[in-house]
Amino acid sequence: MANDWEQAGNALAMIKVSINPNNEPVTILGSSPDFACIGVGTDAAVFRSFTSSKYAFKVYAEEKLAKIKTEAQVYQMLGPSPFFSACYGHTEKFLVLSYEEGPTLFDCLLHGIPVPDQVIQDVEEARAYVRERGLNPRDIHLKNILLQNGRAKILDVSEYIHPGNDFRWEHLKKAYDEYYPFISGKPMPYWLLETIRKWYHHWSKYYPTIDEFMTTIFKQTNFRR
Repeated sequence: MANDWEQAGNALAMIKVSINPNNEPVTILGSSPDFACIGVGTDAAVFRSFTSSKYAFKVYAEEKLAKIKTEAQVYQMLGPSPFFSACYGHTEKFLVLSYEEGPTLFDCLLHGIPVPDQVIQDVEEARAYVRERGLNPRDIHLKNILLQNGRAKILDVSEYIHPGNDFRWEHLKKAYDEYYPFISGKPMPYWLLETIRKWYHHWSKYYPTIDEFMTTIFKQTNFRR
């Protein structure tokens, strides 16, 4: 019997995703009345089906299709885990994942939704679990973590097969520990969050340490410790 997501997935043929330079989010070309876009990244966009709402379809840009099998392999190595989405299958164009509710941590900052300490603890446990499975927890940032019933759910595991530490989580945790208590529950302007995101990719060119970068950013918020 065919998978129940296959028929819904056929409608995605009308949608294409294209990458952009400078690590900017992808561009979506075309549309389908059967789907709503629920997230965009630098390699792919994620859609939810109105007819098969328990699934999320991660559609990769044409230039990044080779990453589909890699990410599916990572999900297989991770196995069932409360920290990650389930992967039900894949095609040459998209991954089929469990739809996960909840705002991203980026959304939490944008709307002033408090992020509990439990979320940070969950990510730490998830990273240890990833290593136990022989993988490398990378590319963990504000838009890849959901706040779900007070706990963390981590999205996008495509980088876990690559070596090296990008320190994105370490920097985020440091910012949470040292600065977040002073802005918790206070909505942050979208322009400021996007500016921080863009500056972060180049911080080492302009600041000798991540601490000096964070201090400068904190001053831009107009909040005082």
